[in-house]
Amino acid sequence: MLYWAIIFLVVAIIAGLFGFLGVAGLATEIAKILFVIFLIVFVISLIGGFRGRR
Repeated sequence: MLYWAIIFLVVAIIAGLFGFLGVAGLATEIAKILFVIFLIVFVISLIGGFRGRR
């Protein structure tokens, strides 16, 4: 999941350098969404890991 967020972030930066604002905006939004999903899954796995140790 983090891999795809980083890929879309790189695509957004490259597209921004070339001036393709529509592509850069779309890739940035996808990267943000994937990053939030990754953080939610990470927090859930942390909570599940702490509960499993008892």
